[in-house]
Amino acid sequence: MNIVSLSFSYLKANKLSTTLNLLLLAFGISVVVILLLLVHQIEDRFSRNAKDISLVVGAKGSPLQLILSAIYHIDYPTGNIKIKDARKIMKNPLVKQAIPVGLGDSYMGVRIVGTNHDYFKHFSCEIQEGKIWEKPLEVVIGSQVAMLTGLKIGDKFVGAHGLDEGGHAHDSHDYVVVGIMKPNGMVTDQLILTAMESIWLVHEEKQEESKDTKEEQHTENEMDSTAAEDKEYTALLVKYRSPMGAVTLPRLVNSISNLQAASPAAEVNRLFNLIGIGADILRFFALAIIGISFLSMFGVLYNALKERQFDIALMRTLGASRMKVFLLIIFEGILLALLGTFLGIILGHGGIALFTSLYKQAENQITALIWLPEEFYLFVLAGLAGFLSAFIPALQAYKMDIAKILAR
Repeated sequence: MNIVSLSFSYLKANKLSTTLNLLLLAFGISVVVILLLLVHQIEDRFSRNAKDISLVVGAKGSPLQLILSAIYHIDYPTGNIKIKDARKIMKNPLVKQAIPVGLGDSYMGVRIVGTNHDYFKHFSCEIQEGKIWEKPLEVVIGSQVAMLTGLKIGDKFVGAHGLDEGGHAHDSHDYVVVGIMKPNGMVTDQLILTAMESIWLVHEEKQEESKDTKEEQHTENEMDSTAAEDKEYTALLVKYRSPMGAVTLPRLVNSISNLQAASPAAEVNRLFNLIGIGADILRFFALAIIGISFLSMFGVLYNALKERQFDIALMRTLGASRMKVFLLIIFEGILLALLGTFLGIILGHGGIALFTSLYKQAENQITALIWLPEEFYLFVLAGLAGFLSAFIPALQAYKMDIAKILAR
C-alpha cells in the first residue's frame, strides 16, 4: 500500500475523531469564506455605484447620510436644496455633469427617484421591456422592483409620501409603468425612476384647472426656466471636468449657507472602516475556531500515535523506512486539513446561496457563484497548518524504537 491509501484507510478507521475534526475546521473556514464573499461583493457594489461621481451636493447635515441617500438609497435625505442654489454649481465651468436627484416618495417600500435621462445613462441602464419615460408620471422600474411588486408595462400605481411603507398616498396622481430595466447588479435594480417634474407635480399642494394641459407641456429642459426657481432637488451627483474641481468646488459649495459637499470616495472609505471593525471581530472568532480545530487535530494525531505504535513497528519490520512513516503522519495531517478546508468552502458558498434564495432583494447584488483568490490561499494556509499540527507526532514516529515496541 502507498502513503495515500494508508492515510485514507486510517482516517476511515477513525470515523468519529475524523468527522469531528472535519466539521470543526469546516465551520471555521465557512465563516471566513462567507465574510470574504460578502465584504468583497459589498465593496465592489459600493465602488461601482459611486463610479465617476466626484461629489454629491445636498442640504447640510451628515456627509455620510447624504452619500448613502443620494447614491445608494439606503438612508434618509438630509433635506432639499433650491434650484437657484443648485444652478450655481451646475453652471460652474469645472463641472462636467451634474445629475439632479429628487427623493421623498415610495411605493411598497421601493423608492421613487426623480431625475433625468443622464442618470439612466450614468448607471448603464438598459431597457428590457417597454421604453424610457418621455413625460411626467411615466416611470421605469428596476428588475428587482418588477419581481417584488408584480408591476408590468401599463400598470398604474399611486406613490406614498415617505421612504417606508405606510406613508400618506398621493391619490391625485397616478404613475404609469412604461419600462422595465434589465438587471445590472446596480442600485437601479431596486428603484423606480421617473422625470424630476413628476416629483414636483405630486407634491404641488394646489393644482390649477389646466393641470392636465400643463403636464403635457412639462419637459426635462423646463427645469432651466425662471418659473422653476422655487422648485427643489434633493441632491446633485457631480462629475468634475478637471482635477482642479476637487480643489475648488467643495469649498464653493460649502460657502453657500444651506449646501454641503460630500466626497463619495472619502465617505465610503469611512463607512468601510466602520464595517471593517465588525468584520474583523467575526474574522477573529472564525480564525480562533480554525486554530482550535488544528490544535484538536494535533491532539488526535499525537494520541493516535500511541495506539498505532505496534502498527508502525510492524510496517517498519516489513520494510517501511523511517522517512516513509514520517511522511505518512504528515500526509494524514495535510489531508485532514485540506478536506476540512474544501468542505468549509462548499459550506461557505452554500450559505451565501441559501441567503440569496431567502432574501430575494440580494439576488442580483450577492452571488455564491464566484471564486476569490483568497480561497486558494486558504488551501495553502490549511496545508501548512496541517503540516505543522502533524510534525511533532510524525517526528515521534520517526524516532520510534521498534525493537522496544516489539519486545513489549
